[in-house]
Amino acid sequence: MRSISFLIFFGIVMLIYSSANYYLFVRGLKAFSLTQSYRRWFIVIFWTVAACFIAGNFLERLASSVLSEWIYRIGSFWIAYMLYLGMAVILIDMVRILNYFFHFLPQFSEIMRFRLGLIVFSVVSLIVIGGHINALWINVKEIPLTIHKKVTGSPEVKILMASDIHLGALIGERREKRLLDIVREQKPDLVLLCGDLIDGEIAPVLRKNLGRHLQEIRTPLGVYAILGNHEYIGGIDKTLPYLESINIKVLIDETVTLPDGIQLVGRNDRSSGRGAKAPEPLAELLSGIDRTKPVIVMNHQPFNLQEAADANVDLHLSGHTHHGQMWPMNYITQAMFELSWGYLKKGNTNFYVSSGYGTWGPSVRIGNRPEVVVFKLKFDE
Repeated sequence: MRSISFLIFFGIVMLIYSSANYYLFVRGLKAFSLTQSYRRWFIVIFWTVAACFIAGNFLERLASSVLSEWIYRIGSFWIAYMLYLGMAVILIDMVRILNYFFHFLPQFSEIMRFRLGLIVFSVVSLIVIGGHINALWINVKEIPLTIHKKVTGSPEVKILMASDIHLGALIGERREKRLLDIVREQKPDLVLLCGDLIDGEIAPVLRKNLGRHLQEIRTPLGVYAILGNHEYIGGIDKTLPYLESINIKVLIDETVTLPDGIQLVGRNDRSSGRGAKAPEPLAELLSGIDRTKPVIVMNHQPFNLQEAADANVDLHLSGHTHHGQMWPMNYITQAMFELSWGYLKKGNTNFYVSSGYGTWGPSVRIGNRPEVVVFKLKFDE
């Protein structure tokens, strides 16, 4: 049954991907057929690049290597090009339809179509390059919060949260070391990793020996993580042993009480319900806890925020959305989630959804920034 569901899902994805590429191919062919030589080069280059994303995914699973990584990298950036080239071509076609009725444009020659194609591709390239630079520029966001409960020791606790790091073929050692540098600069008491530490397939992570710098993080209250949907996409039977091997405590529907009395709840990702044990209800995880002490919940996907508000959780942390990652996809995540990014307070519960540290697919962010969030919590004395 699971295999049939996967085949149906894969078939739908391939249909959408192929249809979008075919539309771009047909429209691009008219622009870049100035000569037979240009036409042949366009056909070869277009379908080679378009095939890279699918081919790279398969090769990374079968035999991860530097070659497969670069094929996947090219294919990933093509996803960003597809989005913005598609938007540009649709806009051009809308103008063409209006021109069909109102005849306000001059007759386009082949050289004019060729020049328009170059202009469109150049503008989209500038957008993607700018988005790539933006994706590398990590924002450290500080949020002060007051929670009217007591803890043992200092009433001020500094928590660093990072989500959606996506270590793998595209995000490697340099970005991992940058996170370590940020942690050392901020000197938090506690580090929380809110899911999707791994991009999916574990093979490139093992090949590049990623995660070893995360083991260098030292904080008074420790480092804790939860699972995201990408840990399940890559195969939890492979991903979980890796996370345990780099000495990160993974909370899977589990509650721990920290030395200062903060109660930390790590929820299993809702993706686990597809083939393993479904996540436990929050009410069950909170049964028996000390309500006079602070409660922090980590839940990768920010669905059903009311559940946490009804439970009077003090702080609820999520990621997953990337806030759409590339405009205008943020409108989709805003429609799907009550909170796509940022801070929200419902009742006594403080919610934060991070835009994430890394990226899925293309290392491109447009309309939002990657971030690490530092919470400066103040408790009653």
